[in-house]
Amino acid sequence: MNTTFLQACRGEKVAYTPVWLMRQAGRYLPEYQQVRAKVSFLGLCKTPELAAEVTIQPVDILGVDAAILFSDILVPLEPMGAALEFHESRGPVFPHPVRDEAAVSRLRVPEPEAELGFVMDTIRLLRRELAAKVPLIGFSGAPFTLATYLIEGGSSKSFLYTKKMMYTAPELYHKLLVKITDCTVRYLKAQAAAGAQALQIFDSWVGVLAPCDFAQFALPYVKTIIAELKKATDVPIIYFANNGATLVDLSVESGADVLGLDWRLPLDEAVRRVDGKVALQGNLDPLALLLPHARMEERIGRILRQAKGARGHIFNLGHGILPEIPPEQAKFMVEAVHRLSARKG
Repeated sequence: MNTTFLQACRGEKVAYTPVWLMRQAGRYLPEYQQVRAKVSFLGLCKTPELAAEVTIQPVDILGVDAAILFSDILVPLEPMGAALEFHESRGPVFPHPVRDEAAVSRLRVPEPEAELGFVMDTIRLLRRELAAKVPLIGFSGAPFTLATYLIEGGSSKSFLYTKKMMYTAPELYHKLLVKITDCTVRYLKAQAAAGAQALQIFDSWVGVLAPCDFAQFALPYVKTIIAELKKATDVPIIYFANNGATLVDLSVESGADVLGLDWRLPLDEAVRRVDGKVALQGNLDPLALLLPHARMEERIGRILRQAKGARGHIFNLGHGILPEIPPEQAKFMVEAVHRLSARKG
């Protein structure tokens, strides 16, 4: 197995910089579209054979150094008691938002093997099929991000209802976040037990918070999750705070082994700010994959140079790859990262 990704997570010396892409199993690949045409999105997430198939596609097509489980961060919220719908135009929708004491009290903490067994079955299947290839990354959403979907009823621009609960009903907000945190701890422990070799926590919306609010309303729950995971497993843990350039110094306190970074912060600045305490992951703008090859290679080279002083570096995009990206552009990026970062001699 190619373990370069795991070595970089742990800050060990590597022969080249490993690379994978957030959302690498997804709509930009025609092979994914062929599978997706047979089933709904949630149906795909809940069918281990199909989820495993699309997880492996980018490993074979692009040559990435890690596979990431095909699923969705919102999947655990269904067995908590939150009805979930996916609409092609609107994305995920929770038709019954969680905004009062009664709604929070109705939520429950599910048993992962019993109620999310399809995820663990997918992981076990993938470990067998990836045994001679690359490591498998499991993942979850972070409590703040998951809470926003429940409170807002879906995606949001202003996060009015989430911040209203934070500021005017902090005890209710805390009760909700504690339940989500408990669910997430159990879910990620189960993924590691099933065979996930690294775990990423996605905080997709946390960049809407001021640093003081991040420190009070988001970070403590992430720290709890990571502390509990480290009692149970030694797999590397990645924390990705999207749009979190102002949160890097605080994010180091999360306990994660790796911080994922978006493209808004130069990597050399991040290297300076984390001061060798964690490895770094990132951080090419996803739309930079549209650049002509020579200019994309120049951009990749700059990021690799900026990461020179990092404890460890995993190349990635600053967010998920978009459906409009031609697969050959992503494949060129992977090849360029490997070629430009290869150790001489």
